[in-house]
Amino acid sequence: MPSRRCPRCQTHLVRHHCQRSRRLLAALAVAGSLLAGCSGDGGLGGGAGGPSKATDAADGNAGTATTAAPTMMTAPPVESASKRLQPFATVAGDISPKSVVASGHGEVFAQNMIYSHTVTVYDQHGELLSTIPDAVDLAAFGITDYPAGEVQGGPVEMAFTPDGTKAYVSNYSMYGPGFDRPGDDVCSPSTGVDDSFVYRIDVASLQIDQVIEVGAVPKYVATSPDGRWVLVTNWCSYDLSVIDAEAGREVQRIPLGEYPRGIVVDPTSSTAYVAIMGETRLVAVDLAGGFATRDVPEVGGGPRHLVISPDGRYLYVTLNRDGQVAKVDIATGMVIARIATGSAPRSMDIAADGASLYVVNYESNTVSKVLTADMSVIQDVPVGTHPIGITYDRSTGRVWVACYSGTIEIFDDA
Repeated sequence: MPSRRCPRCQTHLVRHHCQRSRRLLAALAVAGSLLAGCSGDGGLGGGAGGPSKATDAADGNAGTATTAAPTMMTAPPVESASKRLQPFATVAGDISPKSVVASGHGEVFAQNMIYSHTVTVYDQHGELLSTIPDAVDLAAFGITDYPAGEVQGGPVEMAFTPDGTKAYVSNYSMYGPGFDRPGDDVCSPSTGVDDSFVYRIDVASLQIDQVIEVGAVPKYVATSPDGRWVLVTNWCSYDLSVIDAEAGREVQRIPLGEYPRGIVVDPTSSTAYVAIMGETRLVAVDLAGGFATRDVPEVGGGPRHLVISPDGRYLYVTLNRDGQVAKVDIATGMVIARIATGSAPRSMDIAADGASLYVVNYESNTVSKVLTADMSVIQDVPVGTHPIGITYDRSTGRVWVACYSGTIEIFDDA
């Protein structure tokens, strides 16, 4: 497997050369789909046809997609359910990625937690665009109730604004003057952990342009589709910070329960769903008025991450303790299907057509591709040690996997 060192970014990119076979397989798969017909998923807006080994051509030397053969140009697109993950590249360097998120507009951000104290930004092909340190002077952002001096954070998760112009990054803890009670994974509101901060990064300049105080050990971040709210789960204070995006400040702190983590907002921006990882339930939060909450009970053990179907009918929940992914009917609040994926499923993402889920299994060192129509696993792919973050890049159809051991693996879903 050839490897080269990128002279601009000083990271290693491993390219996988299988262009000729990919073209042949892709042409065969498209021909098969034309003969068999493409069936939709009904409520999820995505196909759930039988397995296929279709792949798109990729130029391993340039790291960009090659021009397809003329027959491919005129053929209808293959839906995600008929595609399979194929290795494209591996990114390494001075990184310890906790999460990775694609903007859909060409940028991919990796949050490098406490050990590297950076956010690294890549283009669609894995070339490094920028390394953003997590050090800030709080006073420079109008925060004056802390001692003077530079402090560092610990990037965990991030979310883009709907237009892709800003990115919000949570920091596990702050380190420096005024912060002497850092967070821990085993904690509670009574342990007195310091509050922390969310950074806003301007995507055009790749500079931190806003700092917002939230609760203790902020983990997941989500933005509402209408751009009004930024939501942050605070692991140690057991609550949810609601940030008014226009005002740039927290306007509500909502108690949730033991170890809140994943968040997803429905397509109408009226309801947010939060996974309570220390329990077996989700919490629905009314964003349309009053921030009232209600439980979605008994979804399974250790609910960690959430995604929602494009039509807003179903929630998908990784159950870290049970080793499963659950499908929840939003209308009834009932779990209607479960599938075992691997040991300790952590993060996941959903294809643009809603037909496929991509799930990282932390202890199994695999990624599972799951069809949402029948919740069947159609592919298990080995990856690096401790995969923990994953994103589906809607602009390319590629899947990026953050491995805590220090690599990001990129796959064509083709």
